Parts: sequence; structure tokens; C-alpha cells
Amino acid sequence: MTIRWYPGHMGKAQEKMAEAIRKIDVIVEVIDARLPLSSSNQQLEEMRRNKPCIKILNKNDLADPAVTKAWVRHFEQESGVCALPLSARVHADAKQLIKLCQKTVPHRGRPGWPLRVMVFGIPNTGKSTLINTLAGKCMAKVGDKPAITTCGQQIDLRNGIVLSDTPGILWPNMDDQAVAYRLATSGAIGASALDYTCVGLFAAEYMMGRYPELLKARYKLTELPETPTGMLESIGRRLGCLMSGGEIDVHRAAEAFLRELRAGKIGRISLEEPAQAADIAVIDEDTCVEGSQVPLSLELVTE
Repeated sequence: MTIRWYPGHMGKAQEKMAEAIRKIDVIVEVIDARLPLSSSNQQLEEMRRNKPCIKILNKNDLADPAVTKAWVRHFEQESGVCALPLSARVHADAKQLIKLCQKTVPHRGRPGWPLRVMVFGIPNTGKSTLINTLAGKCMAKVGDKPAITTCGQQIDLRNGIVLSDTPGILWPNMDDQAVAYRLATSGAIGASALDYTCVGLFAAEYMMGRYPELLKARYKLTELPETPTGMLESIGRRLGCLMSGGEIDVHRAAEAFLRELRAGKIGRISLEEPAQAADIAVIDEDTCVEGSQVPLSLELVTE
């Protein structure tokens, strides 16, 4: 099974954004603190035209704190880039962003000269939640599914800052298959476009290698199984994902495991690190459960 998920509105929106950036003072890119590189739109560098960029590492409360600090140092080595970890739902965190925008462009933000800020991000990173927190009311649609926002709007915060909201946009081609699996693990790709079993196996293998103690604690295991399939079976047994005859429903177990991972119930984890971002292997066909539809490659393409 090949993932094909690039809704038509994304391509059109990206063209409009590239033009709108000409009139923007600061770009705020909302990324997922658990996978900062994979959740960055790689085409932003081409579009931002040397404009100042603030990278918001959202869902900071779900990410490994030590790894997040390393990502902040990594991003701030880039020219014109600042990085700010936060939780988009927390008002105090949102105020930090306001202050940073004002500090970045101090000559704007007065009557007749508003500070123009574009909020940008791939689906399901919390962009709309952040906008609503900044505005103090529901101005952008939010949900636990990607691609909720499909059109842009301008929001006057009445503090000298005008926000431009944008749809969540993925890049149309994805050669790095590890990136696709990490995005699928985090929930940034629509559920209809992926196979939960294989994504669950990928996530289980990563967690077994990187955060084994968290798995043991969450699922009350004295030792981890030897394989990702065994890990999902142990999770399924613990969570009651059973079929008739007591057999483990691995598909249901994978779904439940990914829900818990995304919600932070297993603990604070990061799916990639600055020095290891390209080194996470992709589950191959032989690793997946026999009989499942195996996404041999995860490719996002324009519909």
C-alpha cells in the first residue's frame, strides 16, 4: 500500500502563500516538537525570501525535554531563525511568541504600521490552536484530524499585530521514507491514507530502541519482546485487543498504541534528534504482520 495524501487545496494554497509572503514581516512556522525536522515544510526556505522566521516547537509538553533543547540550538544556527518551544493551548506560552515577534521587528506594530505575521505549518501541528490562543477566542477551526484549515484568513489581535492564517500544507514529493513514517506516527497524515499495522510496527521498533523503559512502565512488562510484532501483541493483550478465540488483533493493537503515543500516555518522547534525523530505518515488507496491507513506500502526491 502506497500512501497518497496531498489534498488539492494544498497546492493552490502554497502558490498563494508564496505571493503573500512579500507583504509579511515575520513568518511563524509551527512544527511538532517531537519531530521538528520531519514536520517542517522543506519548501519554506524557498518561499520566505529572507524574512525573519520563528520556529514554534509545539506540543513541547509531549516531547523529550533534552532532545527539544538540542533542536532549539540546531535551528538557531540558521540565519534569521529563532526557535521557541511551547504548548499552543497555554496562554503564557503564547504571550512569549507575541514578545518575540515584537522584538524581531521592533519598527512595526504601531497605528498604521501593523506587525504582519504569517502562521505557517503542515497539518496537525497545532497551528489553529495557537492562533485561537493568541486571539483569545475561536478564530480557526481545530480538530484531531489533519487538514482542518483549508482556506486562509487575517486576524487582528488588536495589539499592533495582524495574523495571516494559512492552511496546513505538506510538500508534494517525499523521497525520505523515514520522514513519511514519522509523520504517520505523529498523526500528520490522514488515517485513510495509511495502514495502521505497519505504522504501528515502525513506532514500536523505534520505541523499543529509544525508550524501552517507558514501554515497560506503561504496559507493565518486565522484559520487552524480541520483535516489534511481539511488542504490538503484548500491547494488544494488555489493552484487550482480542478476536474470537483469544487471538490478538494486531491491527487494533497498533491503532491503540498510536493513540496512546500521540496523546503522551506512554511518556514524553521525541521521534528524531538533530544528529540522527536521517538514521531511523523504515519497516520493510518482511517485518509487517503476514496478511496485512504493507505500505512498501509512503509517497505523498497531488491528487
